[in-house]
Amino acid sequence: MTDDSRMFFDRRRMLCALAALPILPLARPALAAETLGFGELYKSFGVLGLEFSDKVKRLTGQEITIKGFMAPPLKAEANFFVLTEIPMSLCPFCSSDADWPDNILVVYLARKQTFVQFNAPIKAQGVLEYGSWTDPDTGFVSQLRLREAAFDTA
Repeated sequence: MTDDSRMFFDRRRMLCALAALPILPLARPALAAETLGFGELYKSFGVLGLEFSDKVKRLTGQEITIKGFMAPPLKAEANFFVLTEIPMSLCPFCSSDADWPDNILVVYLARKQTFVQFNAPIKAQGVLEYGSWTDPDTGFVSQLRLREAAFDTA
């Protein structure tokens, strides 16, 4: 091979590689959901109650991942559960959002899953929502929720 033909071949290979670059972003896997920790849920606690953190406000409507523990469900075939920061042997639901604990959130499942023991760490992933909301089916009030969620053992 002459120097001219080798140079032509290298230039051709480089042009083919450059032509493939616009396709590469399409071939990448989707970005992983952003992680949120229980310590990042609230900015402050004052006379008006808990104030949501800037991170919660920024991630609202986006898919997030959070690690915690599944509180015992109220019934065996529920489509939701309460995710807690620490293992709890009783369900921590409160009568009003004024009493809402700062270390739980409600996880509404996209599809039914088998629940796990209350002391088994799990990772939940779903679309984050915040603000007072009353579930029309159960009457439970929540301040933080994951929608269209799923979970797996951590």
